Amino acid sequence: MARIELDLAHAYKANPQHDSDYALLPLKMAFEDGGAYALLGPSGCGKTTLLNIMSGLVAPSQGSVRFDGQDVTAATPQQRNIAQVFQFPVVYDTMTVFDNLAFPLRNRNMSQTQINKRVGDIADMLELTGQLHQRAAGLAADTKQKISLGRGLVRPDVSAVLFDEPLTVIDPHLKWQLRRKLKQIHHELKLTLIYVTHDQIEALTFADQVVVMTRGKAVQVGSAADLFERPSHTFVGHFIGSPGMNFIAGNVKNGCFEAGGTALQLPAGRCLPDGEIRLGIRPEYLWLVAPHSPGAFAATVLQLQDVGTHLILSAVLVGQTLKARVHAAGVQLAVGDVVWLQVLSEHTCFYKNEEILP
Repeated sequence: MARIELDLAHAYKANPQHDSDYALLPLKMAFEDGGAYALLGPSGCGKTTLLNIMSGLVAPSQGSVRFDGQDVTAATPQQRNIAQVFQFPVVYDTMTVFDNLAFPLRNRNMSQTQINKRVGDIADMLELTGQLHQRAAGLAADTKQKISLGRGLVRPDVSAVLFDEPLTVIDPHLKWQLRRKLKQIHHELKLTLIYVTHDQIEALTFADQVVVMTRGKAVQVGSAADLFERPSHTFVGHFIGSPGMNFIAGNVKNGCFEAGGTALQLPAGRCLPDGEIRLGIRPEYLWLVAPHSPGAFAATVLQLQDVGTHLILSAVLVGQTLKARVHAAGVQLAVGDVVWLQVLSEHTCFYKNEEILP
């Protein structure tokens, strides 16, 4: 395994002049030896470019890549000793499942005894043991992708295993099982795993640390709790969660948050500079409270969606639509009702120029 350090930027066009010319804006980060990471963001944000730079498939236009302190910027994927699993299965159809899994090990001249043990262990982890002697050609796409996953994981000496949205072709129920399996494999084998996805559930359930990306920039690196409780960027607040974080545009003046002509006293000990600001509050923490409660705004109910375990309440508050997750039991509300929603609490975040304020 290896510690991977990146200090780079990348543009696919020559002589980039503006931020929009870059696929990856300048970034500096490290992936620790044995860690489980996810690169999370929407299509086109630069996460696959970043993965391919780490693997050696793409050379960065600026900067360097280091493995355990050694500059490998010009090294090939083979020289970096990287295993990569792609979005769609890449298998040898004429070979059996066993031979597909054994192929990387035979290329490294491992003994047959070592190969049998390693292939057996990985096949058992991925529940492929019963299919080891079947030809890959006749297998379903999701089974073939399990073979691709196994071939990426089978080598014990790799610097890192990189996954580029590997569960796209997998049945939804099997996706949940494989995410759990990958987590288990990481704990057992202590491999450095880096996983690209646009699915926040995949990222948050698989990785110990998630890198959230947008517009070629890594805007936050943190645990699931970090990203949920303290999004460092408004994009993270919006992208993480279902529904995402609510934002209220307003102003701070003389220790009060003002929006729509109403001023709320900031919590004791919370000092913010005067000026334009955005308040951020998760739907889970946007509570129904008694009229005129401290830290609460009046809002008009727009919609109520019963999702079984709770209601999603949509309401217009100071000219902006917000969503709250409300326990369904005992709630008697109708469209057009006026409710009071507490927006100031220990869970409230404040943002200026999209960045969180301390």
